[in-house]
Amino acid sequence: MNKKIIFILALFLATTLMISSVSAEGILDFISSNDTDNSNDDTKFIVGFNAAFPPFGYKDDNGSYIGFDLALAEEVAKRNNWTFVAQPIIDWNTKEVELNSGVVDCIWSEFTINGRESDYTWSDPYFNTSQVFVVKNDSNISSVSDLKGKNLEIQEGSSALETLNNNNKTLKATFGDLVEIKEYNTGFMDLESGACDALIADEGVAYYHIVERFGNGNFKILDEKLSHEQYGIGFKKGNIELRDQVQKTLDEMFKDGTIDKIAQNYSDYKIPKGLIYP
Repeated sequence: MNKKIIFILALFLATTLMISSVSAEGILDFISSNDTDNSNDDTKFIVGFNAAFPPFGYKDDNGSYIGFDLALAEEVAKRNNWTFVAQPIIDWNTKEVELNSGVVDCIWSEFTINGRESDYTWSDPYFNTSQVFVVKNDSNISSVSDLKGKNLEIQEGSSALETLNNNNKTLKATFGDLVEIKEYNTGFMDLESGACDALIADEGVAYYHIVERFGNGNFKILDEKLSHEQYGIGFKKGNIELRDQVQKTLDEMFKDGTIDKIAQNYSDYKIPKGLIYP
């Protein structure tokens, strides 16, 4: 081969390797700097929540994350001189992965303790709730027995689904169909349009949608409940130190009336009646 051609090829190869090396180094620096920017530390209190759980956690018309649980968490952070970070968990099925990997410090999002007692290090329960059946006012459904052969919707990964799968298989078998949805908003729209006959939802969420989004008397909640549950704050198993500090602060907030005051902002959704006092 011509020596001039060999020299040109060698020069091209050397240049390519040099550019590749620089590019790789630049990419690594970029990744490193972004990891640093997003890393957790002791001055932050990063709360994982589901942004589709009004009135406990949701996005308002201005694009800000608000809700009863987030208001409590923000006050806890303030009293401990922590920077409060509301971190929405986009896929609720990944909540445990995000907690165990340190992406979030806790899960505080109308999070049901019952049936998950050994999965997390828990705070004391602070709220009583129920899983309820929502139907249209003009439907022929007035009791749970009327749901036989009907099509229902339920949120995927929810405690209500776990209850049906583990403790109420007989009831579940009577349904015509049970469709899992990602958000309650979808369920209420399907219920309004007739795409489903009933929706299983957390009681607070049900009241919120009926009052705020469908305040025209279109829906009713059946008297019979699927289950009664308690909400708590879920921490990574073994993270007792953070749990104890948050619990101590929460107890102080109950004692000085702060939690009652916050709950009154959500009285239209019957939040005050669900509080569990220490």
